[in-house]
Amino acid sequence: MILNKIYVDNIIKTALLEDINYCDVTTDHLIPAEQDGTARFVSKADGIVCGTEIAVRVFQILDENVSFEILKKDGEEVKKGDVILTLKGKTAVLLKGERTALNLIQHMSGISTAANKYAKIVEGTNASIADTRKTLPGLRPLQKYAVMTGGAKNHRYNLSDAAMLKDNHIDAAGGITNAITKLRSKIGHMTKIEVETRNLDELQEALNAKADIIMLDNMSPELMKKAVEITNGRAILEASGGITDETLRAVAESGVDIISVGALTHSVKAFDISMYIDK
Repeated sequence: MILNKIYVDNIIKTALLEDINYCDVTTDHLIPAEQDGTARFVSKADGIVCGTEIAVRVFQILDENVSFEILKKDGEEVKKGDVILTLKGKTAVLLKGERTALNLIQHMSGISTAANKYAKIVEGTNASIADTRKTLPGLRPLQKYAVMTGGAKNHRYNLSDAAMLKDNHIDAAGGITNAITKLRSKIGHMTKIEVETRNLDELQEALNAKADIIMLDNMSPELMKKAVEITNGRAILEASGGITDETLRAVAESGVDIISVGALTHSVKAFDISMYIDK
């Protein structure tokens, strides 16, 4: 996955304008404009780093003369104390870009670390870990990039990617069969249909209506195993809802194809990284 540079620059500029506004009262009155400095981004935890080039881009937008060296690339494992990247430039620029750069790389590294953890838990099973649309407004591309960097997969990117019948769609359309039949008559041949089901009866109805993907919503691992047997390869099965670290392996061993985890993006803990300016 390659991030659009225009999008990245717009995100950074918005963040910088929010943070600096019209001046940096501390830096502008304290640090001489001509003073040069060097800085290091240092990991304070173990995990998977993500967002190194984006962090560097923050400083280059402030001053194109800032130079850098990335020592740990996106997707690489880092240990506490590892230097992730170094920067050289005007000290004032390094200070002004510090928080914005850290906010982005810490958030993205937190996601990639969590995604990697979940992906390792399900290793050896048929299941893959996927994210959801439960992302922060404006940051979805960064978050989904971080998910892939950590070794998990992306669910649909937005509402235009695929037809997904959630419980409210189904209730509003008069049931699973009616909803799928109506959609099939209108969508193109490239668009897949996913249906959320809450029990085995709804699963059977979705199978009869020939849904492409069926979500098993808030089902126990035991019930999911029965769903896998009933489906017998006729549709892709996605497990979702209330899945924790403790239940993840059991869900994967039920035989489902995909396990979607909203917490990857909506509840992830920021990865601990600090920037140190050399004295």
